[in-house]
Amino acid sequence: MKSYRPQRVSNVVREVVSDAIANKLNDPRIAPFSSVTRVEVSRDLEYARVYVSVMGPPEVQRRTMKGLESALGVVQRLVAGELRIRQCPRLSFHLDESIKRAAETIKIINETMAEYQQSAPPAGPDEPVDSSEGQSQADGGRGGKPDAASSESVGEDA
Repeated sequence: MKSYRPQRVSNVVREVVSDAIANKLNDPRIAPFSSVTRVEVSRDLEYARVYVSVMGPPEVQRRTMKGLESALGVVQRLVAGELRIRQCPRLSFHLDESIKRAAETIKIINETMAEYQQSAPPAGPDEPVDSSEGQSQADGGRGGKPDAASSESVGEDA
């Protein structure tokens, strides 16, 4: 049976650490655009990996991570005060670059779409967009629908 306890502890740790970064830590090294993206707690609740996203250049990211490592004891105490368990998980901070990679991916997709739109000829208002253009030549421009006159002529021959 799956235990939801690590997930609940993870949510509490994320909320407490987010609040600490936003309101309680006064370290000038911690960038104002830092946020906790996720927390992974081990099944035995002994360890918690806190993933932090920092917007800014790599130097700001490194400086923020050093500031968080320096404030680890304070954050650990805040988490222990909020959790009602015998042993508080040991926290470790990790830089989360998934948001940065996602932004780069979206940028590449947007650039590719812009190149595609520039290279593709624009469809005019009179041009049909559907793929039945080949059929219009074969059936005399009727769009694949039988003609009323042709169905009557077939019925008269019989």
